Amino acid sequence: MNRKDFIKKTGLGAAAVVGATAGLRAKNVRLKHSDYDKMMKQVGFNHIPNNEMKTTNTVLHRASTRGHANHGWLDSHHSFSFANYYNPERMNFGVLRVLNDDKVSPGMGFGTHPHDNMEIISIPLKGDLEHKDSMGNTAVIKEGDIQVMSAGTGVYHSEYNKNKDQNVEFLQIWVFPNKRDVQPRYDQMPINSVKTKNEFYQVLSPNKTDQGVWVHQNAWFSMSEVDPGKTLSYTVHSEQNGIYVFLLEGQVEIEKNILNPRDGFGVWNKASIEIKSAKASRILLMEVPMNIG
Repeated sequence: MNRKDFIKKTGLGAAAVVGATAGLRAKNVRLKHSDYDKMMKQVGFNHIPNNEMKTTNTVLHRASTRGHANHGWLDSHHSFSFANYYNPERMNFGVLRVLNDDKVSPGMGFGTHPHDNMEIISIPLKGDLEHKDSMGNTAVIKEGDIQVMSAGTGVYHSEYNKNKDQNVEFLQIWVFPNKRDVQPRYDQMPINSVKTKNEFYQVLSPNKTDQGVWVHQNAWFSMSEVDPGKTLSYTVHSEQNGIYVFLLEGQVEIEKNILNPRDGFGVWNKASIEIKSAKASRILLMEVPMNIG
């Protein structure tokens, strides 16, 4: 099911997304301290050599080398510098600026806070995440869904674990947009509706009418559930883009590198890659521009 059909079927934006609390109804939010400017500091197309670098156009980030913060109610791992985790060698992969692997305790979550000029993507891996924002949206994002929020000129939102008896586990991904100060927007759809076995299925693109959600960036996200012994191929949409693979489950081989759960592998200046599955695996592949701006 493509995004257009999903919206028509569910009435997203009307019946499925209803008015939020009065405290989140600011329509024209302008922030004094821009997410975009803050996140751009010390960021550019520079992959500083380090002991995880394998060649001049690849980077390998082992799960154990990620930043980590455990706040009790929140257990978070950061693939790139975020909050109190700062590593000048791990600022970004092209326009991919944040990749957080979060676990939130039952009934807990992130209170109302602002964002601007960032494409923010959430993918629940387990449990249900409740979202409310200043655009008037409130929705529950479930395992098997993908959500995108274009923060644009500014938006306030909150995120809470909807469940009272289990953690919610989700990925939060921030991508620099290719347009600043756009009208804030919200969208979500079920990934399960487009899932196919042993091949990549697209869940995000720059195109409003494509399969999956869309963002203000020349980026494509795909996922796959792969059986042992299978080989997947992926060809980039643009020669300006690189590929960052984040392994959710299993074990795969890419460019002679073995990846285990939560390892990340980036490659650029290549038209295509092959991924060989050694175990039953679940993969998130993010194709993003390597130049910001």
